[in-house]
Amino acid sequence: MSATLSHAQIVESTPLHLHWRTEDDTAAFARRLAALPGLRHAFVELHGDLGAGKTSLVRHLLRALGVEGRVKSPTYAVVEPHATPDGLAVSHFDFYRFNDPREWEDAGFRDLFAAPGLKLAEWPEKAAALLPPADLVLQIEAQADDSRQVALGAGTALGAQLLQELRA
Repeated sequence: MSATLSHAQIVESTPLHLHWRTEDDTAAFARRLAALPGLRHAFVELHGDLGAGKTSLVRHLLRALGVEGRVKSPTYAVVEPHATPDGLAVSHFDFYRFNDPREWEDAGFRDLFAAPGLKLAEWPEKAAALLPPADLVLQIEAQADDSRQVALGAGTALGAQLLQELRA
């Protein structure tokens, strides 16, 4: 598998490697992730090329958390807020079109990252200097057979705990 995580991003030295053969595998992983209590306070980075499945994973994760209604990519809005039925705030960021660090302050992203809740970020490398350390880092790589190779790393103690729970 060529999906790798740099040591600067991770505190857990052994990434978890997964192979999602179908969309159902992606949904099953999202349900496992959603069941982890620590996820409610996590910042998750999603890395991968266009079409790798980052937004699909977020959509499955939000559904697993109980979010109903349309779940769209925040590519143009940069962030889409969601709330679960039990009141968990979820911020889904897509920094693909993020170009100017002034947008960070103007859009109130610092406040969103300081607030409680789950943060999910696609294309985090576009805002890397402004983001806090990610708890979980996912690298998703699409394969020729439409499956996905996935590497998960932990960037914080919370991430290491989540990763350990996912291994169990």
